[in-house]
Amino acid sequence: MKARLKYWYEEKYKLLMLLPFLLVVLSLVQIGVQYHTTGDFVHRGITLKGGSTILIHKEILGMTSDQLESSLRGKFPEADVAVRTISSAGRVVALGVDSEFSTPADITKLTGALAERGITSADYSVEVVGSALGENFFRQMILALLVSFVLMGLVVILYFRVMIPSLAVILAAFSDIVVTLALFNLTGIKLSTAGVAAFLMLIGYSVDTDVLLTTRYLKRKEGSEMEKIYSSVKTGLTMTATTLVAVGVALIFVQSDVVRQIMIILFIGLIADTFMTWIQNVGILRWYVERRGVAGVKSRTQ
Repeated sequence: MKARLKYWYEEKYKLLMLLPFLLVVLSLVQIGVQYHTTGDFVHRGITLKGGSTILIHKEILGMTSDQLESSLRGKFPEADVAVRTISSAGRVVALGVDSEFSTPADITKLTGALAERGITSADYSVEVVGSALGENFFRQMILALLVSFVLMGLVVILYFRVMIPSLAVILAAFSDIVVTLALFNLTGIKLSTAGVAAFLMLIGYSVDTDVLLTTRYLKRKEGSEMEKIYSSVKTGLTMTATTLVAVGVALIFVQSDVVRQIMIILFIGLIADTFMTWIQNVGILRWYVERRGVAGVKSRTQ
């Protein structure tokens, strides 16, 4: 089995490159369908869209978050209402009712529905984010993401000073972001400002392994091509594995929704980056070196 995998990785690398490219195409399709059906390329949370959060401080006896959510959705079938638990030290200490309601009249209707469940105004607090403010946050976050990506690309191009390997690094980072976004959409989780920050972190994680690979493959003199690749794979996968362990521990033991969203995005992104770096980027670099070698031979024989 190991010999067969080695054969495919070394001899059929061009065919293997179809896998990451197929993932990117399918991810773009998912994002396109998401945009066509909802008007947004990602599920946005209250901080990025606007709405309100009602934080219920008292313990609701005989009622789970799912039961409360079902009850509220029955009363407001056309509204976007979700109930989440807020835990501390493994114990539920509060419930958060997130909704698209931002006007006083709509919030009054929602609190009235809670009053029918015996939840009075003394038991909760209300936080409202206006739709204009949420949209502004979203635009600023997307702009920050785009600017950071462009600046990352410029740094990569200035460092390597060779166009195709530099573009391969940028393409790998772009592919990683696209695949992660598509898979994140499939989870149904709503993106918050913390989630956008996680995508910014993911750009750094993605470029880290790609720069490692490209530097060793193009600039290291000792060893054959595959020896340099396997050396990069060993170091890169060790880095990814240690990060995945840390992310996994946070997912298991941390109860904060903000931290969990960051960890989920990083976990998905690191898995996607494995394909984009060690299959897609390796394939492009090998193809580039082979083409350059063929061109060199032709120029010497002319």
